[in-house]
Amino acid sequence: MNNLNQYKMKYAKLLCFTIFLGFLQVSAQKTTTESDQVASAVTELYKAMVDRNEKELEKLTAEDLTYGHSSGELEDKEAYIHAVVQGPYDYLSITAEDQTITVTGKNAVVRHRFIAKANNDGEPSALTLGVLMVYQKQGKAWKLLARQGYKL
Repeated sequence: MNNLNQYKMKYAKLLCFTIFLGFLQVSAQKTTTESDQVASAVTELYKAMVDRNEKELEKLTAEDLTYGHSSGELEDKEAYIHAVVQGPYDYLSITAEDQTITVTGKNAVVRHRFIAKANNDGEPSALTLGVLMVYQKQGKAWKLLARQGYKL
């Protein structure tokens, strides 16, 4: 009988330890998942810019978006989308390099180098900027709330 009780105690301790490790793993996965979702939102935004996809840009940006260019020009959501879809700057590719993402609650701060190839009024153009973006979780979606580009 004594061996049976010892076995039960060891089994109970092992079970508790396994459950504890499971909680740690789920907690770590949640953080990773949030960062991955934000990274995906950035990728989707840049794809929508290259595709000049107005519906996607509408979906991926917050209503009170403030979009800052490296020149100092500021645009609201309507002006930003109009410029991307109908403006003279036609993105051919956009890459985010050296990206970092910090998620804090329903907000995320994204920093990276913005590397783009485009045609500007039909002339080839290349652009490399630093970018700071703020995403906000609205419902289940991460939406761009603020963006500021700066010269490197």
